[in-house]
Amino acid sequence: MQLPQPLDFYAVTDHAMFLGMLPAMSDPSTEISKTEFAAPFVAARTVEERTEAFRGIRDYMTPESHAQVLDKDIVRSAWAEIVASANRNYQPGRFTTFVGYEYTAAPDAQNLHRNVIFRGDKAPEIPFSRLDSQNPEDLWQWMDQMRAEGYEAFAIPHNSNGSNGQMFKPATYSDAPLDAAYAELRMRNEPLVEVTQVKGTSDTHPLLSPNDEWADFEIMPFRIATQVISNVSGSYAREALLRGIAMEQEQGFNPFKFGLAGASDTHNASYAGDESNYYSKVSLLDGTPALRGAVPEDAQPGEGPLDVHPCPEAVPDAVAGETSEPAPRIWCGADADRFRETYYTFWSASGLTGAWAEENTRESIYDAFRRKETFATSGPRIRVRFFGGYGLDGVAPGTQDMLAQADAAGVAMGGDIAGRTEGAPTFLVWAARDARSAPLQRAQIIKGWTEDGAAREQVFDVACSDGLKVDPQTHRCPDNGATVNPANCAISENTGAAELAAAWQDPTFDAAERAVYYLRVLENPTCRWSTWDALQSGVAPRPDLHTRIQERAWSSPIWYAPAMKGAAKSQAQSN
Repeated sequence: MQLPQPLDFYAVTDHAMFLGMLPAMSDPSTEISKTEFAAPFVAARTVEERTEAFRGIRDYMTPESHAQVLDKDIVRSAWAEIVASANRNYQPGRFTTFVGYEYTAAPDAQNLHRNVIFRGDKAPEIPFSRLDSQNPEDLWQWMDQMRAEGYEAFAIPHNSNGSNGQMFKPATYSDAPLDAAYAELRMRNEPLVEVTQVKGTSDTHPLLSPNDEWADFEIMPFRIATQVISNVSGSYAREALLRGIAMEQEQGFNPFKFGLAGASDTHNASYAGDESNYYSKVSLLDGTPALRGAVPEDAQPGEGPLDVHPCPEAVPDAVAGETSEPAPRIWCGADADRFRETYYTFWSASGLTGAWAEENTRESIYDAFRRKETFATSGPRIRVRFFGGYGLDGVAPGTQDMLAQADAAGVAMGGDIAGRTEGAPTFLVWAARDARSAPLQRAQIIKGWTEDGAAREQVFDVACSDGLKVDPQTHRCPDNGATVNPANCAISENTGAAELAAAWQDPTFDAAERAVYYLRVLENPTCRWSTWDALQSGVAPRPDLHTRIQERAWSSPIWYAPAMKGAAKSQAQSN
């Protein structure tokens, strides 16, 4: 599918385990297709038969079970084609393609997936996959080894929301205590974390951020490819950022000092991030509104409101706790049986990564990834800038020379501010709307800090649309009155901003507290993809799904560290 607006850079990250083998097993002209193992793939004709054949391969997706069926020559050949395709389509200065793949560890359906991105045009002969190890720490060790051999790469964890608390747990894979060596290994190999994609948002959760009115955004409650609830604590990026500064305060190291990114994670090598033209993720399984559960399977155009709601036991209200059984039913109500029983309704039209790079080349964009000068969006092409430091109080936000002054006197997103004694640093915020999407409503800074040994958070509105002012008591912009009509998805005219800019100092700042700050920018409300599906199918939207959303962007954080006694007063930017 051709996008209405081209992308600047791209990576196709296919699953590394059994790479290339399923097409080979399905092709009766290949040698492997003649094996007993491949017989179900050769015989499969329908979607159901192909699904059943794939289920049969799951028993071989472990380091212990794959040896008898894996053909590494096929994997090498498929990987070489991926590398060649990325290199063939690379157009420096115009379109950057990265060599990459997906590491898909998922012990007990606990998602520990990573996208591995290479800097250059060459890659190892065969990628490290879950067939080598389900332990991400082994992936990091392999990446260190490859780096020593000249293959520079890093990994981006994704869908931490489905990790059942394992992605950011405060312990190693084998539950040993974390230490400085672990933190260095992880941060050397994982400078970014994905916070938005088609399988939901991994920024935060209403149970983790009860005072954040916008935390309930595209929440996917299950472990990946199951209807088993994923534990919330340990699964979301904001909580990990807070844990990281608390660990640095108490133990002197931070294993969660990452920047933010977004991605699509579709299985069709494309970007399904347009709410009004959403085609979901897995093609034949969810390629229509009925298959993804947005409309009844027997939908009748013009029919009225529907009676469907989540079953009480389907999504328990708990931050933690072990749940190993799938929900017996997801949907209840008089019309529930008319809908496909699927978790695809929780999926999201998302997302994108933005990087501030000097030029559109692999080297420049990759280096921006490394220094964490990145941001994520839930789909629209919102652009954001975020700077902090002690020399920014005289810089006018949003002006043409803001960038040059901010670069000279402060640090960009992904950087570190070393504390001083003379007061709070200044943060500069700038955001520009996507002309094809809704205007911007507000810009916010999310602060995390340590206090009495505990990590805390607060959301501050820092820029309002429509000439509105932030209330100094509530730290909130007044509602700008923007609405969306679910009957036709029309949005408010002449409401919202094309740009937002602000200079902000933390009114709760304490020079002795370690803190982390990142930017979130919200659009005016628009229709969710499920509402568009209903509208285009001529039926009423499902009442149990959000009819509207507020698309958004998130910047990578800036970290503040208190001044050390006797240390020189300085300001540093992270490597």
